[in-house]
Amino acid sequence: MPATVSRLVLAVLIGVGLPPALTYADQPSTIPKIGLLTFPPLQELLRDGLRERGYVEGKNIVIDWRPGSTNDEEMQAQATALIRSKVDVIVTFGTPATRAALAATTAIPIVFSAGDPVATGFAVSLAKPGGNATGLSALTTELISKRLELLHQVAPRARHVAYLMNSSNPAGPLQLKEVQKAVRALGVQLITLEARNAAELDTALQSLSRSGADSLLVTADVMLQANKSKIARAVRQARLPTMVPYRNYLDAGILMSYGPNLKDLTLRVAGYVDKILKGAKPADLPIEQVSNYELIIDQRVARELGIKVPQELLYRADEVIR
Repeated sequence: MPATVSRLVLAVLIGVGLPPALTYADQPSTIPKIGLLTFPPLQELLRDGLRERGYVEGKNIVIDWRPGSTNDEEMQAQATALIRSKVDVIVTFGTPATRAALAATTAIPIVFSAGDPVATGFAVSLAKPGGNATGLSALTTELISKRLELLHQVAPRARHVAYLMNSSNPAGPLQLKEVQKAVRALGVQLITLEARNAAELDTALQSLSRSGADSLLVTADVMLQANKSKIARAVRQARLPTMVPYRNYLDAGILMSYGPNLKDLTLRVAGYVDKILKGAKPADLPIEQVSNYELIIDQRVARELGIKVPQELLYRADEVIR
C-alpha cells in the first residue's frame, strides 16, 4: 500500500473514533484495588485465598499492602494511606487493624477477621453488622479458657501459668478477664506478661525464665504471631509446655496449638472480598462465626520436655507431629 494511502486510512480510523493503541495506555484502569492492612505472615495467605477465588494479582486485581504496626498512630496512618490510594475494599486481620480502618473510613467496604467484633464495637450484631464492615469472628475471648484447659490436661502439674498478651489490643482486656476466671476454676495462678510491641515483647520473654512460670499460654494477636519465632526461642530456652493459637507457631518448635486453620480463614475472607467486588454491601453480609478449630500436638517437643500426653488427647487431636 502506498504511503499516501496508508496515511489516509489512519486519518479515517481516527476520525471515526478508533484511536491508535498508544492512546489506551492513558485510560483509567478498571481492575479493582484491594487494600490489605496486616503483619507479613498473613499477606501471602490472603493472596492464596484470593487466587482460589479466581483473583490473580496483576491480572484482575491490584493489592496495596500496608504492614501493620504496634503503634496506634502508625497503624492509623497506614489505614489513612489506603484510603488515599483509592482502594475498593480494605481487608484487615486482627482487632487493632480493624479499629484503625473503621476510624479512617465509613464509606469504603471493610472485610475483617477479628476476635469479637460485636464486643469491641465493630458491628451491631453478627446477623446484621450495620455500617461498612463485615467478615469473620474467631471468638478469641471464649477460646482462651479452652486453650488453658487443654494445656492443663497436658501439663497438670503446672501450677503457675504465664500469660503472654498484647495489652494494646482492644480485645486484650476481654481475654484477660476470661482467663482469670478459668485459672480460678482450675486452681492455678496466672503470671501476666504484657507486650505492646516488639521491644516490650523482648523484655517480657527475657523475664520468662525467672518468672516462676511452669507453663505458657499465648493469646491470639497478630503482633505476637508476627514474632512467633522469637517466642519459640524463648520457650525452648525456658523449657516450658506452651499453648499457642495457630498451627504455624509449631513450625518453630512449640508443644501445641488450638485455633482456626489460617488457610481456611483467609479463604473465607477472600470469599467476602469476592462478594463485595461483585456488588454486595457489607451491612447485608452476616458476620461468620468461625466454629471449626484444630488441635495440633508436637510429640517431639513433648518428649524433649519429658511430658506424656494423655492418649485420649492424642486421639482427639487433628494432627500429631511425630
